Amino acid sequence: MSTVTINPATPDRFADAQHALSGRSDGKSCQCQWWTLTNTEFNNSSADQRKDYLEAEITAGPPPALIAYIDDSPSGWVRVGPRTRQARIARTKMITGSSKESFDDESVWAITCFVVRREHRGSGTTRALLDAAVTYAKEHGARVIEGYPVDTSAGKTSNNDLFLGALSTFVDAGFDVVDHPKPTRAVVALTV
Repeated sequence: MSTVTINPATPDRFADAQHALSGRSDGKSCQCQWWTLTNTEFNNSSADQRKDYLEAEITAGPPPALIAYIDDSPSGWVRVGPRTRQARIARTKMITGSSKESFDDESVWAITCFVVRREHRGSGTTRALLDAAVTYAKEHGARVIEGYPVDTSAGKTSNNDLFLGALSTFVDAGFDVVDHPKPTRAVVALTV
């Protein structure tokens, strides 16, 4: 049986973050910068620039994400942190029209990006990452934790869209649906 451990994305784990991000869909090119950059900034940056942005973000701290290790191999990633550190959230109409929380409140955290390497899909790694992210957020002052998952029951979903997580995973972890602004998208929240 595999052993799963989850650790913060700290500077000494940057190579591990790169390995975890390289195993699925857009992780390697996005570098988990989608939520930290405006649309213009993201579209005008290269994958190498986004990698540099992520390295600078991890180096500056606090850790913006957690890394899952399966049998000591970096196998998954989840971005978790205050919404105020993820600029795109407050610019996304689907979220701003649904969230009941103030967008300048540091105690409102968001879980926004999952990557699980292809060889570990279906292993429960996403749920382990979600549970660890909730614990991490609680331990670091979160009052409310939000997510913006895909409702896979509403129709066919591409693997690329699952970087947001699946609604069923969040609901199973105790999150409440705040709104369902699109048939395939939900805004969920957990008060801690």
